[in-house]
Amino acid sequence: MNGSVIVQDNATGGVSYWERNTNQSAADRNGVSLGDYIHAMYGFLRQARARHVLMIGCGGGTLATMLHASGVKVAIVDISALSFEIALRYFQLPQDVECHVADGAAFLRRTRARYDAIVLDAYDDEAIPNQFLKIAFFNLAKSRMAARGAIFLMNIIVADDDDRTPDRIARLMGQTWRAVRLLDSDGYENRNCVALAGAVKALRKPRLLMPPQRCAKKLAADLKAMDFRKLRA
Repeated sequence: MNGSVIVQDNATGGVSYWERNTNQSAADRNGVSLGDYIHAMYGFLRQARARHVLMIGCGGGTLATMLHASGVKVAIVDISALSFEIALRYFQLPQDVECHVADGAAFLRRTRARYDAIVLDAYDDEAIPNQFLKIAFFNLAKSRMAARGAIFLMNIIVADDDDRTPDRIARLMGQTWRAVRLLDSDGYENRNCVALAGAVKALRKPRLLMPPQRCAKKLAADLKAMDFRKLRA
């Protein structure tokens, strides 16, 4: 499947999606994510009471599946039609989730919709596409967000505590939004950090709101290890 591998556990019903050497998604039999940062994003979106969410990057679509189960309207944009096929076939992505095969920035330029939240979780192999690391993109995203109460979330993979990628990106985001925060888990290698911007000052550290059928205890501990931190020089 064009470098894509799906691994299913017949005993538990769990499923993982790998693209080359990168794990794109892992979920239980109902499509509930086993990833801490996905649950962190879910927690932030529920706190913000987002009712209409745009996701740029599909993977297994687990966040969309979880939001849909909570009554949230979700649209996903991904440049790969294969990602949608995998999410629908293996990860229980609901058929009525709005799916667009398109470049994320190009979609934002042409849409006139306004979203309560935009989630960026897009990687080209192991790197965030350069077009998503520019002030022009963040300005564009903000222009497609609701005027009040909207939030922007971004997944950033961090090599280790010396990796300043989240800090550099947060400073870029700070030229578009007044409030920018980082939720990170120091001490872990190859971890996920969530950058959040917009109406985020009052958001609290997220907790596990939708436990999966397996690994819930470990997931809750991993989520607890994530915390807000200051930007580093």
